[in-house]
Amino acid sequence: MNPLARTAFLSIFSIAAGGAALLLAASLVAQPRPSGKTQKLTASAIQIERTDPPEDLLVPEAFRVSTYENVIREVTKTNKFQHVYRSGDRTAADVPDLVILHMIPQAFKEGSQKKREVTTVAGSTSIEMKVQFTSRDGKVLLEKDLEGKVRFFGENLRATYDIAKKVAAVVNDTF
Repeated sequence: MNPLARTAFLSIFSIAAGGAALLLAASLVAQPRPSGKTQKLTASAIQIERTDPPEDLLVPEAFRVSTYENVIREVTKTNKFQHVYRSGDRTAADVPDLVILHMIPQAFKEGSQKKREVTTVAGSTSIEMKVQFTSRDGKVLLEKDLEGKVRFFGENLRATYDIAKKVAAVVNDTF
């Protein structure tokens, strides 16, 4: 390589490297900054209410019961609360900082396990829920929309386990 070509190459390279550094710095400045730590909620106990779908949404009883039981199991595993109460438990009335978890189904699509196993693209089961954490007086502390799915292998009720895991993740992040 002759000296003139080498000098031209080095100057073009240094201009390109400087431009890339400038673009990187500009993109870092333009990034939204996190507003600090999010405020965590505190409670010594949680009461989990049974799912109550709207009248126009048909959710089979097996899915409702399975969702309820899986959520109780997964929230208990988080160890975020001293007590996990079921719906209607009278001993929860004495807890001063009780949080109540409401699960409201928004959409439900029952798939086919056989179709999933044969095609792996058809037959998925999904359930969408609005999850509300409220205080005893009904004040909404947190509200999230979650979706439980089973797409490839497994029984249809596996979607209720998926949504229960997502509820537990919200509990871990919030409390």
